[in-house]
Amino acid sequence: MKKSLSLAVLLLIAISSQAHEGMWLLNKIKQVNEAEMRELGFKLTAEDIYSINQASMKDAVARLGGGFCTGEIVSSEGLMLTNHHCGYDAIQGFSSVEHDYLTDGFWAMTRDQELVVPGLYVSFLDRIEDVTGKVMAELNDGMSEEEREAKIGELARTLVQEATGDDPNKSANFKTMFEGNEFYLFIYTDYRDVRLVGAPPESIGKYGGDTDNWMWPRHTGDFSMFRVYMGPDGTPAEFSADNVPFKPRWHFPVSLNGVKEGDFAMVMGFPGSTDRFLSSHGVELALDVEQPSRVKIRGEKLDIYKKHMDADPATRIMYASKYASVSNYWKYFIGQQRGLKRLKVYDKKKAQEEELMAWIAKDADRQAKYGEFNTLLENGYTERAKFEKAATYMQEAAFGSEMILMGFRTFGLLNQLREDEKDAEKVAAQVARVQAAADDFFKEYDADIDQEVTAAMFRMIHDDVARDLQPSVMDDIEKKYKSNFDAWAEKVFATSILTDKARLEAFLAKPKLKTMEKDLGVQAMESCLMHYRAVLGPALSMADGDIGKGYRLMVAAMRQMDPDHKWYPNANSTIRMTYGTVGSYEPGDAMFYDYVTTADGILEKEDNTNPEFVVPKQLHDMLKAHDYGRYADESGELVVCFISNNDITGGNSGSPVINGNGELIGIAFDGNWEAMSGDIAFEPELQRTISVDIRYVLWVIDKYAGAGHLVKEMDLVIGQPEEPAKAEAEAKEDMKKEVEKVAN
Repeated sequence: MKKSLSLAVLLLIAISSQAHEGMWLLNKIKQVNEAEMRELGFKLTAEDIYSINQASMKDAVARLGGGFCTGEIVSSEGLMLTNHHCGYDAIQGFSSVEHDYLTDGFWAMTRDQELVVPGLYVSFLDRIEDVTGKVMAELNDGMSEEEREAKIGELARTLVQEATGDDPNKSANFKTMFEGNEFYLFIYTDYRDVRLVGAPPESIGKYGGDTDNWMWPRHTGDFSMFRVYMGPDGTPAEFSADNVPFKPRWHFPVSLNGVKEGDFAMVMGFPGSTDRFLSSHGVELALDVEQPSRVKIRGEKLDIYKKHMDADPATRIMYASKYASVSNYWKYFIGQQRGLKRLKVYDKKKAQEEELMAWIAKDADRQAKYGEFNTLLENGYTERAKFEKAATYMQEAAFGSEMILMGFRTFGLLNQLREDEKDAEKVAAQVARVQAAADDFFKEYDADIDQEVTAAMFRMIHDDVARDLQPSVMDDIEKKYKSNFDAWAEKVFATSILTDKARLEAFLAKPKLKTMEKDLGVQAMESCLMHYRAVLGPALSMADGDIGKGYRLMVAAMRQMDPDHKWYPNANSTIRMTYGTVGSYEPGDAMFYDYVTTADGILEKEDNTNPEFVVPKQLHDMLKAHDYGRYADESGELVVCFISNNDITGGNSGSPVINGNGELIGIAFDGNWEAMSGDIAFEPELQRTISVDIRYVLWVIDKYAGAGHLVKEMDLVIGQPEEPAKAEAEAKEDMKKEVEKVAN
């Protein structure tokens, strides 16, 4: 849907089209970001985003389950939107062959039909405390890295306890920022009664599947809906039939006015992790060892999962969430390798480091304070490189076996039986923990799949990792099974208490040390765990000591060298705000990508022989009829997704996309393929955030699903679009100001 724009508007777009780098701390917005945000079209204030004393947007942004995704409150009755892939595990957990909510979708037409999601909780930020002064007062340059980390850990525990006290509904996270140069405390209120309200079918919520993942143009209605509940007294509470819908301090109004190129767009959420300060040494190790290893191992696992899922509908439902989890970052690492190489990130990092070293060398005091940073990094990464492949294979392959993961949950019982098998009370406590873990584990477990995966994973360790860095269980497999990993896995899975619920429960009824120590699955688990703890872990920790100090010195020097630069810390699952504008981009030579996709694109991609591009008849017919009502744009089309140049990463999934008036215009769900290196090196020309347009979300809920009662809960904002002449005049004036600023 290419728009016809005047020269003045195009010039304005050119000025603001570069992606706006930065995942900003909310308590720093006023002094660091507010002025630029206003220039881009933000019409509110920093206090409207973050305030301790009055309601603000932060009060409507939810951290899901400790930070795996973000959600936003959109009604005074606790209604929460997030991504379909964020709710995928819950949707899959309620699905069966008889009630396949993944395929058919789910909608609660009354409050009593909403489904309680076991274990899911959400957290809302109370406040951010800068505790850098308190921490730095207890540190000194004479400390070793081990002493420094121990002291920081001690202070962290004290500060968290002081912030939360004995309140079970409060939690706090102590976070290190700027690679050990600043420290912050984030205090939250947690709500543990969260219920599934609605989810579209996969043909909407996951449209395009793995093929379209991380890609633009996109036509995915990636959303799901939950409701947060609280106790009758207004405080957080565990599930109870007496609980009432959560009354938020703030909820987002929802705009039906849509987006146009150059519009202000802001995203708030909980980005998981970035590594923007990663050195050239780190980039080199990632490209040479870590990323290729992860891609290879995950690819093998996905092939096995898919074979079994394609063969049986029940297995497809059971393993859908596991497959999606493995697949998402399998493709991510492929894209990141491609981006790092294509954009020559190693060379750019190297040049930055050389510039920094030259600046340090010009001053004796700077040389004394920061001069060793590059030597520390080089030495640390050289040492880490010796163990990186083995460590990655343990994490992805050995710990990629579900049997091994279940074994970890029995390790406490194994230790207790070794310490005192006759202490009935302590043994019973450990048995209860294992039983609880087993109840959860075996709900969604297929031993045949895991047997094949386990054999493949350990075979890959054997074939690809240096022999002296493999766990000791390899000795038994080589000697007793002549390196036949299929035969070894068959024996393990036929006998181990870790692979069969009935065997495990029979053991738990009469737990004996001898039984556990003779168990082949337990032996494999302990071999892997001890190998990581005793060999790989200490080796990596030794290397990471130099690396950590090197980064702390490097970042401190960078900030001193360029004090006027707007610095921001790496993402670390704490709430951040990023801002930019809606806009198209050019991904390559002779290529242009518009800033929106429409429902017409769904039909263009339709292929009912391909599970990723199935369009159900009801949806097909409704899209063909163009019955979009108030959810259509000014030209009568239904916008599905849009892109903006916001800076986001994993954990931002489900984050609200907000316009200059503080209204919800979309839900962020992905980044773009051309900028997959963005977590390490931001690319202003290419970086884009892919969001589902809120009008498509509402159309699906209201028109497709017939759940208009949920839309009625929301505060909808409907306004007349600005007149073209007025928009052009304002664009010209803004452009004039920008040109004058550049000239001055």
